[in-house]
Amino acid sequence: MKTHLAEGRIDYDGTQIHSLWAYRTFGVQGDSIVAFMGGCEVPFANMVDLEDVRARSRIASPHMLHFIVEHFDLDLEKTVLRQRLLSVLVHSELGKDVRREGDDLFLGPGKLSISIATLTPVSSKIHFGINIRRALDVGVETRSLEDLGVDPAALARRVMELYAAEMAGVLDARTRVRGVP
Repeated sequence: MKTHLAEGRIDYDGTQIHSLWAYRTFGVQGDSIVAFMGGCEVPFANMVDLEDVRARSRIASPHMLHFIVEHFDLDLEKTVLRQRLLSVLVHSELGKDVRREGDDLFLGPGKLSISIATLTPVSSKIHFGINIRRALDVGVETRSLEDLGVDPAALARRVMELYAAEMAGVLDARTRVRGVP
């Protein structure tokens, strides 16, 4: 599992969920988790969650920490479970004041994160974004890493390290047990 923390601002518009984005953008080939910081504004044409499209939800934030995960398998259920694992890892790093509901994180009544898991023709993808600054005019109350006093770059490095370690542990567990007749 390769990790990469991108420098500079990269705004998320939903195209980063396309296959091979990490490879095309940063030369990171294979299973990977890439983190970057920037705004978020997803036009309806790029939305993957049909519930958001149907509800005409605005997915936007002035500044977020984004994670893009890509695995080269095509199992949507496994991808959703990995998405939940990523949410659990972020939750564990943010502390007890943050609560997790499925793949979403909340601080009090305010939503901290957005996330989606999907398949491409060649891979499975996850986007997980956490507000660095509160999003306004998005139809829901939001909170941010600023509210928690959390450094987004340090959080990005730690979460990528934890996720890569979990994936290595899964591979190890899968490849050292014998089958039961």
